[in-house]
Amino acid sequence: MKVGNDSLEKREPKPFLRWAGGKRWLLDSLDEMMSDFTFKKYYEPFLGGGSVFFHLKPNSAFLSDLNNDLITTYVAVRDRCEEVINKLLQYKITEDDYYDIRASVPNNNIELAARFIYLNHTSYNGLYRVNKKGQYNVPYGKKDTVHFDVEGIRAANIALQGVSLKSCDYQDTINEIDKGDFVFLDPPYTVSHNHNGFIQYNKKLFSIDNQKELRGYIEKLDEKGAYFLLTNADHYSIREIFNDIGNRGPMEVKRFSGLGGIGSVRETKTELVFSNLPL
Repeated sequence: MKVGNDSLEKREPKPFLRWAGGKRWLLDSLDEMMSDFTFKKYYEPFLGGGSVFFHLKPNSAFLSDLNNDLITTYVAVRDRCEEVINKLLQYKITEDDYYDIRASVPNNNIELAARFIYLNHTSYNGLYRVNKKGQYNVPYGKKDTVHFDVEGIRAANIALQGVSLKSCDYQDTINEIDKGDFVFLDPPYTVSHNHNGFIQYNKKLFSIDNQKELRGYIEKLDEKGAYFLLTNADHYSIREIFNDIGNRGPMEVKRFSGLGGIGSVRETKTELVFSNLPL
């Protein structure tokens, strides 16, 4: 097991989880779109790995996700970081230990968070997938070494101080959002594009009808005078649903795909961005 030992003072906060569909590729384009733009409160209702949150480092933020274990992990890293790290470093990196830990039932939120981070870094391609019973079922990743970035977790702990975290559906956030707030939307991608393999299970979680409901949510944001930025798959059905949303879409942004499910192709792909950020 390798443990990061970088100086905390030198660390910029970054995602401490590997997340299929993460948005690190968007950050340079985001900086260009948000130059000279200020907002009141930041909302991210499809949190995942939190790349955009950690990059922007907003003064006031509300982060949420329907994945309760994910949010519990963020809360534990925010409130009881050292306990999570201590538990995480007790785990061994072997195939047998992996399946034992995967089958275990955490006794408290510290164990849940440490287990979540461990499985995230040792599973196949860092995927998050559960069966119909809600049990994590991704196989072992068979890595020779695993890097638990302890100082990265501590940097995330600092960035999360004062941040509101909640496990809820994205639509439950609409009444909290006010004029001048900024909402970053990164929903599970429903449709495959450019051989995007991990969509095979996401489409069951976020259907085309869900995408249409998301459009209604965005229209409410626009009516409130809130700002939004939506990322989505480059697919004709997505263009049809969101084509006339905002004043900046659809914009095509290229990225390199290096994380996905079985059968995914690792190559340069195009994604769509829609937004009403000031031009």
